[in-house]
Amino acid sequence: MNTLHIKTGDTVIVLSGKDKGKKGKVLSCDPSKGAVIVEGINFATKHQKARRQGETGGIIKQEIALRACKVMRICPKCDKPTRVKHNILANGEKVRVCMHCNETI
Repeated sequence: MNTLHIKTGDTVIVLSGKDKGKKGKVLSCDPSKGAVIVEGINFATKHQKARRQGETGGIIKQEIALRACKVMRICPKCDKPTRVKHNILANGEKVRVCMHCNETI
């Protein structure tokens, strides 16, 4: 079973590629492929045919998957790109913690 360091809803920054330096929110994750879809990042054009009467077809722009290793999570407290470490609380709950400010994410 593959796991990712990123979850749906996290804010991330792109580390490499044509969208390097851009920030966005993670819309979906696919751990088996090691890919994430980020809002407003990595657009591709798609030719879409009208399927129903009254529906318009045409060329649309759509976000496509991006390798998870090319993005890094941004801490909401200190607003820095950071790796995530895990701590176990006294009640046995596992939480994610920022490496810079040691705040629970």
